[in-house]
Amino acid sequence: MSDELAELQHRYERLNLLYQVSNVIHSSLEPQEALGLILREAVRIMRGSSGSIVLINPNTGFLDIEASIGLPTNAAKVKLRVGEGITGWVARTGKAARISDVRKDSRYVMLGRDVRSELAVPLEVNGELRGVINVDSDQEDRFSESDQNLLQELSVQAAKVIHNTWLYQQLRLKAQLFETLVSVGQTINSTLNLGDALNVITREACALMNAKMCSLLMLDDSGEWLDLRASCGAGDVYINKARLRVEESFLGTVVRRHKPLQLDNVQASSRYQSVEVARREGLVALLSVPLIFSGEAIGALNVYKDCVYHFSNEEVRILAALAELSGLAIEKARLYERVVDVEEQLRQNEKLSALGLLAAEVAHEIRNPLTVMKMMFHSLDLNFPESDPRARDAQIMGEKMEHLNKIVEQILDFARNSEPKLVSLDVNQLIDDLGLLVRHKLRNQNINLVRKLSPGLPMICADATQLEQAFLNLTLNAVEAMPKGGTLTISTAVVQRGKTSEALQIEFKDTGEGMSDEQQEKLFRGILNTTKQKGTGLGLAIVQRVAEIHRGKLKIQSQPGKGTSISILLPCDLSEIG
Repeated sequence: MSDELAELQHRYERLNLLYQVSNVIHSSLEPQEALGLILREAVRIMRGSSGSIVLINPNTGFLDIEASIGLPTNAAKVKLRVGEGITGWVARTGKAARISDVRKDSRYVMLGRDVRSELAVPLEVNGELRGVINVDSDQEDRFSESDQNLLQELSVQAAKVIHNTWLYQQLRLKAQLFETLVSVGQTINSTLNLGDALNVITREACALMNAKMCSLLMLDDSGEWLDLRASCGAGDVYINKARLRVEESFLGTVVRRHKPLQLDNVQASSRYQSVEVARREGLVALLSVPLIFSGEAIGALNVYKDCVYHFSNEEVRILAALAELSGLAIEKARLYERVVDVEEQLRQNEKLSALGLLAAEVAHEIRNPLTVMKMMFHSLDLNFPESDPRARDAQIMGEKMEHLNKIVEQILDFARNSEPKLVSLDVNQLIDDLGLLVRHKLRNQNINLVRKLSPGLPMICADATQLEQAFLNLTLNAVEAMPKGGTLTISTAVVQRGKTSEALQIEFKDTGEGMSDEQQEKLFRGILNTTKQKGTGLGLAIVQRVAEIHRGKLKIQSQPGKGTSISILLPCDLSEIG
C-alpha cells in the first residue's frame, strides 16, 4: 500500500512539475526565446550542469545548436551530421539515449570537458523528427529511467510550443512580406520608364527576399533567347556572361513551363548552365519565377542566395506575386513608350500638314505676280522675225512662265485637303484619347488637364483624323501659352446655332498669357505673316481649315494675363456638311 502511495505521490509531483514547466515555456511566442525557456526548464528539472537544443537544418542537413546552457562559447560552431555523435544517433533513430559515462561511448563528441553523463531525447514537431534535447551532468550515472520519461514528456510539451512559435513566426513573416510586397508594387508601378522599372524590380526583389543578387531576363523578339535586362548585386562576370537559349537552359525551362523552379545549390547542379559564373560570383541557391502578362511568358525573375538554401512555399508565392506585379509594370512601361512614340508621330504629322499649308500659301503668293507677268508679257506682243535671236528668247520666257504656273497649280492641288471622310464619332471619346496621348507632355510642363465633358452628347459625322489633328494643335498651342504651368480645361456641350439648328461646341481654355486685340486680329492673316517667336504659327491655321471643311467655325476669347478660350463649333446635322 505504501508503494502505491509513493508511486501516486511521484506521479503527482511529476505532473505538477510538468504543469509548472508548461506554464513557463508557453509564456513566449518568440522562437529563440521559447527555445531558451524550454532548455532552461529541462536542465533545471533534470538537475543537469549543461544542455542544448539541436535542430536539423533542412537546407544543409547539419545539426544546428539553437540554444545552449553551460557549454563553451565555441560549441555553437560545431557542425554534426544526422547520425554523428550521440545527438546525431538520436536524430537518426528517433530513440532516446541515456549514457552513464560518455567517456566510454565511442559515439560521443566532446563539447564540454566536464561532461560525464548525458540524456538525449528526440524532439518531434507535428509528427516529424526535427531535433534533439540534450541534458548533461558533470556526475557519472546521473540520470535515471524516471528522468528519461520526464524529459520525454517535456519534449512533447516543448514540441507544441516550438510548433506554435514557428506558426506565429511564419504568420508574422507572411504579414511583413505582404506589407513589403504592397509597398514594392506601388514603387514599381509608379515608374513609367521601362529601364527604370526593370531596375526597381530587381532592387526591390533583392531586398524583399534578402538575396545576394537578383536578375531579370527577358525574351528577345525571336522568343529563342533570354537577355539580361537588369540586375541588383551582380558582378561583371555575371553581367557579361553569354545570353541563354530558351530551349537549353534552366531559366528557359522556367519560361517554357510558366512555373517557378529552384535549385538549392547551382554550383553542384548539372541543370544549371553557368556553374563557373556562379562559383566566381559566389551564387549558390536560386529561385526563378516566370514573368507573365496576358498568359504569355515574357521573361524570368531570379534571386540568388550565397549559401545552400531551400526556399519555402511562402517565399515562392511571394516572389511569384512580385513577378506578376512586375509583368504588369513592364507592359505598362512598354505601353507608355508606345504612347510617347505615337505622340511624337502626331507632332510630325502636324509639321507635315503645316508644311503643306505653308507650301499652299507660298504658291498662292507666287501665282498672283506670275499671273500679272504673263498678262503683261502677252500684251507686249513680242513678234520678232525668226532670224532675230530675241524671238527664241521670247519663246523661252513664255514657256518658262507656263512651266512655273503648272508647278504652282500642282502645289496648290497637292496642298488642298481632300473632302472629309465622314464617320459617326463620339467627340468625348476623342478627347479622352487625346488626354492619353498628351499626358506625358502636360505632366512635364506642370499643366493640369481638366475635362468637363457633357454626358449624352449626340454622335456627329466628321473626319476623325482631321478632328484629332485640330484638337492636338489646340492643346499644343495652350501648352505654349503656359510655359510656367497652369490648367487646361477641355469642355463639350450642345449649343444653339441659329434659330433652328444646334452645334457641338468643343472648348479649349487655358490659364496662360492671353492675347491682346491686335494679336487676335493677326491670328489668321496668313502663315507667312506670323509673329510667333516659337513654333511655325501654323497650328491655328490648321484648326481653322479643319473647321471650315466641316462647315464649322472658330470662336476665340482672350485677355492678356487671363488666358485664352478657343472653341470649335461643329454642326450636329450631316446635311450641313456636303
